[in-house]
Amino acid sequence: MAVTEAESRAMTRALELALRGPRGQNPQVGAVVLSSEGEVLAEGWHRGAGTAHAEVDALSKLPAGSARGATAVVTLEPCNHTGRTGPCALALIEAGVSRVVYALEDPGAVSGGGAERLRAAGVSVEAGEQADAARALIGDWLIAQRLGRPHVTVKWAQSLDGRAAADDGTSQWITGPDARADVHRRRAQADAIVVGTGTLLADDPALTARADGALLPDQPVPVVIGSRPVPADAAVHRHPHDLLRFETRDLHAVLADLHARGLQRVFVEGGPTLASGFVAAGLADEILAYVAPVLLGGGRLALTDIGVDSITQARRLRVSEWVPLGADLLVIAHPLDTDIAQEEGI
Repeated sequence: MAVTEAESRAMTRALELALRGPRGQNPQVGAVVLSSEGEVLAEGWHRGAGTAHAEVDALSKLPAGSARGATAVVTLEPCNHTGRTGPCALALIEAGVSRVVYALEDPGAVSGGGAERLRAAGVSVEAGEQADAARALIGDWLIAQRLGRPHVTVKWAQSLDGRAAADDGTSQWITGPDARADVHRRRAQADAIVVGTGTLLADDPALTARADGALLPDQPVPVVIGSRPVPADAAVHRHPHDLLRFETRDLHAVLADLHARGLQRVFVEGGPTLASGFVAAGLADEILAYVAPVLLGGGRLALTDIGVDSITQARRLRVSEWVPLGADLLVIAHPLDTDIAQEEGI
């Protein structure tokens, strides 16, 4: 059975509702319950770990028995497991819902399988409605579920000849105000922002997301990797979130810890040593290279050793976007040697 116009409109609304939920260890999910005539009966969204899932939230707003014969439109396949809450697939079955339309399959080995359970109970199920829009909403979470670690974006700014700083170490500012504003916007979309102690000691960054000098509502958790101590008066100590310190070179262990904390989107700002470490370890799911039309020369490269000794070992990328930002250019790319690009529909 094809998706109706009413169901398509409901999915658009469900995606809007999903945005009301917090980002974190759980996905942002929205749901709309429609009558057999296509009228909206109830709406719901997931408000965070331990709270009712979107489908149950919507059903809770209806009188008992009034969902019988209804259609549930959900941005993610109803779950099929008992965690802090019960399985949504079972809740829909018990409510008497006769049809479920969802955008994306649940990738979880434990939580997935809700569609199969619904069909086994005689519920009509339609998958894939506005899947691209739903993937854009929770794409990083989907990747994190599949990888078992956060999605990692590695960012750097460079001159046209690939330098991250002049030979004396100065780097502010290689790029212009439009590029820097874009960086702050992307910081606000991340759960954590990561730098090495070298960058922290050299630049004393605040690691906040700002616009016109003011803090944005969403702030990434500051993370510093390295063994050198952080000065007591460092700007990062004035961050809205507490600083996370990792005195290790094991980036896999760092990401495992961040994942366990529910931090799904990691924004690595460098410097070159740390950025190169993530790339060399195969942990860079997305590259953001801000390229300025300036020549610096010298040896302060944006990347150092990434384990490439010959051209046959080159780490090939697929560019997904070229974004002009004033006089600068942002190159957004993904590794070809993983299936991240396919996951993100590139």
